[in-house]
Amino acid sequence: MTFDIGPSLLFCPADRPERYRKAFDRADAVILDLEDAVAPGDMTAARGHLIESELDPARVIVRVNPADSDAFVADLATLSQTDYRRIMLAKAESPKRVARIDQRFEVIALCETAKGVAQADRLSALDNVIALMWGAEDLVASLGGTSSRKANGRYRDIARYARSRVLLAAGARGKAAIDAVHLDIDDVKGLATEAADAAASGFSATACIHPSQVAVIRDAYRPDDASVAWARNVLAAAEGERGVFSFEGRMVDEPVLRHARSVLERAGR
Repeated sequence: MTFDIGPSLLFCPADRPERYRKAFDRADAVILDLEDAVAPGDMTAARGHLIESELDPARVIVRVNPADSDAFVADLATLSQTDYRRIMLAKAESPKRVARIDQRFEVIALCETAKGVAQADRLSALDNVIALMWGAEDLVASLGGTSSRKANGRYRDIARYARSRVLLAAGARGKAAIDAVHLDIDDVKGLATEAADAAASGFSATACIHPSQVAVIRDAYRPDDASVAWARNVLAAAEGERGVFSFEGRMVDEPVLRHARSVLERAGR
């Protein structure tokens, strides 16, 4: 199982079926949200809308409720009546619970609590987990804090630590990592900076909450022409070389070549 969609993943409330198609068409994948975006009284209707929807399941993720909740059982029962088989598990914390999820489903483990971030290594090791995502606001709330960001808009150290830990845990197991949403919709510059950092750091995708954020994320993940040209040229120069060699005044070894392959992969996406 692999994570093959991105880089822009757009959340859409599952109780707003009139928005499904627009979100699906605008982003690389849509996350139909059965958790935080839906009021408890609207949950039954939201599940009904999911059953009636007809989106391509290859580009649909459904965020389901935490595995220890009654709502989770109802969520999976709902999805069993659809072709959607990729779920994002809210507040993933227990590797044992995640491992017991119906193996028909591919799981994106959302590490958004202190316990979930602490278990990121073990969650990423599970065969049914295809990716990890982290969340800032629920994480800080689980610690008794009040805000994940400072007054200047930058993440607090605890959020930066969680982001790095989830990325490393995913990468160590060859799994994808998804960066958290940028809640300030009007802060286009901040989103662009964070998405560019996510791409450069090794994240496979960034989640977002508004259609206007999709293009910003795509642009940030797309390598510029100079980077693509360099990647192609250095890989071409590597053919026939053995071990370390010099290219355009820079020593090139296998890590540099892996970076070049990554640039071309992102360009292709």
